[in-house]
Amino acid sequence: MGHLDHATYGWLTPVLSYAMACTGAALGLRCTVRALDTTGRSRRNWLLTAASAIGTGIWTMHFVAMLGFGVTGTDIRYDVPLTLLSLLIAMGVTGVGVFAVGYGRDRIRSLLIGGLTTGVGVASMHYMGMAALNLHGQVRYDPLLVALSVVIAVVAATAALWAALNIHAPAAVALASLVMGAAVSSMHYTGMFAVDVTVTPSAAPLPGASVMQFIFPLAVGLGSYLFITSAFVALSPTAGEHAAYASAERLTEPDERAVDVAPPGFRPDPDTPSPRPTAPSPAYAHPSGPVHSPTDPHDARAH
Repeated sequence: MGHLDHATYGWLTPVLSYAMACTGAALGLRCTVRALDTTGRSRRNWLLTAASAIGTGIWTMHFVAMLGFGVTGTDIRYDVPLTLLSLLIAMGVTGVGVFAVGYGRDRIRSLLIGGLTTGVGVASMHYMGMAALNLHGQVRYDPLLVALSVVIAVVAATAALWAALNIHAPAAVALASLVMGAAVSSMHYTGMFAVDVTVTPSAAPLPGASVMQFIFPLAVGLGSYLFITSAFVALSPTAGEHAAYASAERLTEPDERAVDVAPPGFRPDPDTPSPRPTAPSPAYAHPSGPVHSPTDPHDARAH
């Protein structure tokens, strides 16, 4: 029997994996909240982003934690197709859950269906990732701990979807993401404690890729995706902010109908040409010729 070490790098991998789970949960919850405030294509796009964020966060959490997993007496390699399939499963089942919540009319039924589907899918992703391990030996599982890990996954997924439906304040979403990250990490390590490995020493090479060849670069890439998407969501305006901007623009726009509010008597006749402006006469202009007064005696004699 080989000795299993779940933290070969100390607390680094558990803490980092928990941070990945919290980041994915927070991003997914914020995207789901945005989706519920919109309709049509915008809702669909936000739900797709939420599914990719939660699925990526859970998968990254799992394999970052697996960076610290080791078994004495044997090397470990990872089957690349199965590992990628576990990532697709994580995103796919999470998408089913968030779309059930985003488009379901009966909230309670949608929450139960979405939580059950997402929880079972998360557990399936975990054990699919464990099936991708290649080592010299045989892997067995404690069925009670496996069942407990599935229950934890379902409860965590249901709680996360409930939070997406009922919690909208950023501080509350952050707290819910911390709780969900703790639940996902608990599910992972419960499933890992269910593992029992019987090592069969062998010098034959193992198929697959090593941790540093495949898992580490992929985890770094997906983690970068989470942080970049988080920045994008944080900077993008919400539906309320869009409405406030539109209202402010309407208030600042000039009213083009103001010309129509004058009484009819004050409107110029369109058939009457506008009088041409005349230049005002100077106040002290001198005439060009002599000016005679009508009372001038010379004028009187002339007539």
